[in-house]
Amino acid sequence: MTRRTAVAVALLALVAAAVVTIGLLRLTRFFEGPESDAAPTAEALASSDAPAPTEGRITAQIFYASADGEHLVAVEREVPLGATPLEQARRIVEAQLAPAPAPQLSVIPPATTLRACFLTDNGRAIVDLGPEVRTAHPGGTTNELLTVYAIVNALGVNLPAVTGVQLLVDGEPVESVAGHVDVRRVLRKRLDLVQ
Repeated sequence: MTRRTAVAVALLALVAAAVVTIGLLRLTRFFEGPESDAAPTAEALASSDAPAPTEGRITAQIFYASADGEHLVAVEREVPLGATPLEQARRIVEAQLAPAPAPQLSVIPPATTLRACFLTDNGRAIVDLGPEVRTAHPGGTTNELLTVYAIVNALGVNLPAVTGVQLLVDGEPVESVAGHVDVRRVLRKRLDLVQ
């Protein structure tokens, strides 16, 4: 290769490098946008007068014990809006399991957790509760009936597409929560238990 060819190749390489560098700088500015579009700093967000974004909410009927402890009482409560029917079912069950606001009395044993929630194509909700629903349950036929149907009714009343609920405990089907109410089958809402 002659000296003249070597110089031409070197110049071409420099020009190509310059073109690539300029192209990369333009591409970077394109994706970052102008400085005025840069993400706001934490200080700017803290001093902003704009309201914080709020999550959508729905009004749902959640079920608590009646004063005599023999029935359920439906109380309207604000529940976060779920993006999908499954997420909405989960949010409703979580609201039902949450501690009752005064003066209401919960029929769900304290610290009961929701392990999982599923919806089938045929309208059945499967609710998998933590073992606390059994271990912390006070017992008694009426108490157990109200515990089970508070959850079943919460889903059946608030989600018309849910035609039945099957309860699991700790991922497994169980005969009952506290020895009295058969929960091996799909349960339908029972509004006759609501005062």
